[in-house]
Amino acid sequence: MVRAVRMSETGDPDVMIYEHVVLGAPGPGEVLVRHMACGLNFIDVYFRTGLYPQTLPAGLGMEAAGIVEAVGAGVSVVAVGDRVAYAGRPIGAYSEARIMPADNLVRLPDSISFETAAAMMLQGLTVQYLFHRTFPLQGGETILFHAAAGGVGLIACQWARAIGVTMIGTVGSDEKAVLAKEHGCAHVINYNNENFVQRVREITEGKGVPVVYDSIGKDTFTGSLDCLSPLGMMVSFGNASGPVPPFALNELASRGSLFITRPSLMTYTAKRADLEMMAAHLFAMVESGKIKIDIRQRYPLSEVAQAHRDLEARKTTGSTLLIP
Repeated sequence: MVRAVRMSETGDPDVMIYEHVVLGAPGPGEVLVRHMACGLNFIDVYFRTGLYPQTLPAGLGMEAAGIVEAVGAGVSVVAVGDRVAYAGRPIGAYSEARIMPADNLVRLPDSISFETAAAMMLQGLTVQYLFHRTFPLQGGETILFHAAAGGVGLIACQWARAIGVTMIGTVGSDEKAVLAKEHGCAHVINYNNENFVQRVREITEGKGVPVVYDSIGKDTFTGSLDCLSPLGMMVSFGNASGPVPPFALNELASRGSLFITRPSLMTYTAKRADLEMMAAHLFAMVESGKIKIDIRQRYPLSEVAQAHRDLEARKTTGSTLLIP
């Protein structure tokens, strides 16, 4: 038996129960992974609250790193003893060990620790697809990225700097502004003190930006549209403040024939070849030193409820780990 976080209903952090579960043997195409560290991400809150539905009872967590302890029939992409990491479905990373589809795992380079991997897979792969596939960035461009001091945001700050992109980032406090600056964000806006639309227009001399990456949702959506230049792209990839309410498509036309997309990491990594390509790119950026993964909080997995409370209260910065 192993311990894992399970929930039988949606709701506040107390619906998560740390309990013993029985693991069977891996079946065809599956492996048993012993977790060394698990990642905490805002998407976990969406599943816990029911914003993103799943069949209950269920586990939580979409990111972890560990060691392969057993493999089922037909598995060739990993072997017993391999150091591996993953991000994405099936949900259930909040556990000491679990059965996983082998094709969802990638081997870790020896230079990347389990903690670094667990802190970067979901967030780092998200930045990879946002910057290189959803709206492929070119050096010299200026972009707007909300929540610049969060786990995804701090990776984005460094990645933008590495590829010659000027990043305007929004944050919720002066302390977070300093943190984003230290990680490479060129211009930081504290949206509690400044109007971010006005500041973006000032920074860009009235032109606006070609792309906005917005994980906040309801509170920033309209303002984000107003920051875009004509034919700009709105990338809405999260709902930290709540889901975006329905809006008229004519809002895009009246602001300059804008584009909008709502991407998901799971779509971009659905093909094994894409997952391997994206992971290799992320690993190379980290191994080169261009991106450093900033782990700023660690909680025992048994204290997952407190970790969720702190995340929702925006008390966390950078990446957060749950340690089994």
